[in-house]
Parts: sequence; C-alpha cells; structure tokens
Amino acid sequence: MRAYVVDRRDPDRINRREFLSGAALSALAAVGGAMTGIGGTMAGIGGALSLSGCAVSDDAVPQSQSGNMLRLGMAGGASSDTLDPRTFLDWVPINIGYQLMNGLVEIDAGGKAVPELLSAWETNADAREWVFELRQGVIFHNGKTLDVDDVVYSINLHRGDSVSAAKGVVENIRDVKKLDPRRIQIALAGGDADLPSTLSDYRLLVVPEGFTDWAKPIGTGAYKLERFEPGVRCITTKVGSYWKPDTAHVDAIELLVINDGMARINALISGQVDVINRIDGRTADLLRRNKALQVIRSQTGQHAILAMDCSADPYTDNDIRLALKYAVDRERIVKTVLNGYGAVGNDQPIGRGAPYYANLPQHAYDPDRARYYLKRARRARLEVELQVSEAAFSGAVDAGVLFQAAAADGGISVNLKREPVDGYWSNVWSKAPFCATYSDGRATVDGAFSKAYKSTAATNDTHWRRPDFDRLANAARAMQDPARRLELYGECQRMICEEGGAIIPMFIDHIEAGSTRVQGWKPSAIFDLMNQRIGEKVWLTKASA
Repeated sequence: MRAYVVDRRDPDRINRREFLSGAALSALAAVGGAMTGIGGTMAGIGGALSLSGCAVSDDAVPQSQSGNMLRLGMAGGASSDTLDPRTFLDWVPINIGYQLMNGLVEIDAGGKAVPELLSAWETNADAREWVFELRQGVIFHNGKTLDVDDVVYSINLHRGDSVSAAKGVVENIRDVKKLDPRRIQIALAGGDADLPSTLSDYRLLVVPEGFTDWAKPIGTGAYKLERFEPGVRCITTKVGSYWKPDTAHVDAIELLVINDGMARINALISGQVDVINRIDGRTADLLRRNKALQVIRSQTGQHAILAMDCSADPYTDNDIRLALKYAVDRERIVKTVLNGYGAVGNDQPIGRGAPYYANLPQHAYDPDRARYYLKRARRARLEVELQVSEAAFSGAVDAGVLFQAAAADGGISVNLKREPVDGYWSNVWSKAPFCATYSDGRATVDGAFSKAYKSTAATNDTHWRRPDFDRLANAARAMQDPARRLELYGECQRMICEEGGAIIPMFIDHIEAGSTRVQGWKPSAIFDLMNQRIGEKVWLTKASA
C-alpha cells in the first residue's frame, strides 16, 4: 500500500445603471469612513488575490472576547433551503453546514487535500482500494463519540437510490466497509488517484449513524444550531469545546440572507453585518477606499454558465449550440459586468492555469460564424428565450442584456426573461431550456466533470449525456502518468467545449468585503469565504472607540 497523508493533530441601459449604482456606492462608502485615493494592496497567494483598503497584519493573533458574534450577510439563500447536505446547491446552506458539521477531508488555502475527520489514508498501486484512518476523540453535539459506523452511514446517504446532488461524486465507490474501529476501506469501480480530494465535497458531511432529523442537524462542527429560518437567517452558537485547535474564535454566528446586492452593501456600511459575499468589481473598487473596510479577492475557478438543455429543441442540434457560443461577446462581458475581476471563458469548466487545463482554440465573438452554423442548421434566423436572475451570479441580468445585443448581429434574437432570486434554483434552474447558472471551482478535474458533465451527474443541468465522454473521463481519473492524463482530460475538455451545452463566457473572481475588525480572513482556494469555513477560522478585534 502506498501511504499518502497522515495528520497528527441594451448596452446604453447598462451604462446608465452603472452610473446610478456608482453614485449610490460612493455615498454609502462615505458613511463608513473617510474616502482616500485608490489605495490598497494586491498580492497573489497560491493563485488567489487579496485586496484591502486597510492593511491587516498576517501576524495578528486571535483575541478572546466574551459575547462576540460574527455577522454574515450572504447571497445564496432561498426559502426552499434545508440543512440536509444532500440538498445543498448554494452558498448559504453550505456555509451553515460547515458551521454545524465537519467533512471527511478539507481543501486548504493552497488547494491541497488535508485531513479532517479522516486523519490518514493510503491506496494500492492502481488506486482502486483505499484505507482511511478515522480521527479519534471527536464528539458529536449530542455527546456521542464519532466512530467508523457514522462515517460509513454518512457516505452511504449519497449512494444507491439517494436523491443527493452528490450522487455523481460518489458513483465510483463500489463499497464502503468497516475494517476495525479505527479504519474504513473504500473500494472503487475504477481507479481514482484523487479520491481524498473527491471526498472533500461540501455535501459529504458527517452525522451520527441513523440520523434523519435534518431540521436539527447533529454534527461535530464548532457550532450548534439555535435558529434557522430558510431564506431569512440562521443563528449558531459555539459548542463547549471543539476538536480543532486554534479555531472557532467567535461565540456565535448570525447569518442573514441578503440576496439583493445593494442591500448587502448597505448592511455592511451601516454596521448591520461584519462580512458580505458576492461583491461586483465596480463595488470592490469603491469599497477599497474606505479605511474601515477590507476587500478579499480569490481566483478559484468559479465560472458563469448559460446552460442549454441538450434534450430540448432547438438545443438538440449542436450547430445551434455552436451558433450561440460564437454569438457571445465575452471580452465585453468581462470588461463591463466584471470590471476586469475575472477572465474570458472558452466553454470548458477548467480555468487557465489550473492543473490539466487544455489550451483549446478560443470561441471568440464572431457573428459571421454564428450565421454559418445557423445555416448548417437550416435556419436563416433563430429566436430563443434566456431566463436570467441575479441568483445565478452577480451581473447575470447585465450579462444577458449584453448577450442579447451581441447575438442580434449573428441573426439570433434572445428574449430575456428576468426571474426572481427566491425560488430560482427550484423553479428555473435545470428545468428551463436555456438559463443562467454558475459553477464553483473544484479541487480536481474529475470533480468538475462529475458535478455537471457525466451522464449520471445529479446536477447535469445541460442534460448532455455522452457515454464516450464518461468512459474517457473515468480513464483519465485513474491514469497515473501525468502526461497521458493531461491528454485524456484535454480531449474531455474539447468535447465539452465543441459539443456540450454549456456556454461559459467568463471565469468570475470571488470578491468579499467586511469590517477590518474581522481578522484571520484570507483568500480561498475553491469557494468564497475561506472555502465557506470562515465561521471557524476568523476572529474579531474590539471595536474602535
């Protein structure tokens, strides 16, 4: 067995809107502190960037305080949210999940898989059989000691007949077996050299064996649930003791669901919350001028998607899909919507600079080529409806307007249907033939494919199903030779780019903002808010007099 890890411890309309929102933001920023010149710092940290309007020392240490509460104002919540990890689709339930429960494996700030409840692992030569050691001395909120049976049960919640959104993530698992009180064996149908990273999925959280009361989750996390109002707020309080040293510095966390972007900014400036997520690029530049605030930027692989349902007309025709891909002015969207806080996408879910990224010919904006593919599809013109909402990603509506204008020159009429934030994921996403969505980064290429592109993926929102793609992706996952693996993963990306139903116009930087009272806050590797674990990692300094 080979040991791996051991842990001993209409463009004019947009311009007018930009002017109005910019004026409002300038006024709001002035309330929170004195305005200065465009200052701040920009520093790369393992592929992530950090921006701050006020310097925060990396040498700062947590200050223990009594009664301190971290207040989060977050987009990404809905009235349909539950605390059952099998249902997690957006940031608010994921963040709460990590407050209450722990995962099997954690992804650190550098993007590496590190132990969490699984403390060590090893595999055989073909990476089909893995043995994991369980961390000892971890206690659930109800006083039960974590054991191997709890982990086996929690993994199996997502297997078999499960309706879990993570079913595709664990589909390669053939068997999960208890070897002894300290060890678990996982046997795979096909090799996976990255299985520890695969097991870091945010839905693979651990609860006691047989647990089913998802209204009141029992976990091993730093905080226990006090109050949960879906789509409104959540309050958690610190447990008596927590097994992770030097973490869980605040006594309580209040999470307010604030899906409207301007309302989140107002809540931060007015002091209602300490931290907000999903800041757009124009707002980031303005908030950086405020000495009382800090801005955190992470480049994680998050990307916007315009998802075409490959099982519904007219998107069953790949020529139609290609026509739409060439009708997107990606450069303008990145410049206008993201204010440069992102990068042009190429209809492949792996970003430039990521491991196993394939450098494919760019789908540049080309109205003539769009018309060429329409002609191949025996159409002179095309009319489609695109359903958009700010729930999908910040700036989704503006991106839709820009797409509408650009596509017209290619003979494509895009009718925009603006949907409300609440209920978007349950009523529109994966149901509408053409809609805006997004995907967060993933620790591995296979993680990205298993999430949305394999035929069996529960969140395959383009309904693109290709058995030949599945076989190729599985072969790449098991491949030990890096050069051959890159070749196989490159062909997978080419298939998605040229034949898939996902238009990926841009990669979007995660941008967050908060009070400078929040210390220990750093960029993320795959998600925002320190991979959604900000609650157990940061601390608060005393408010200035």
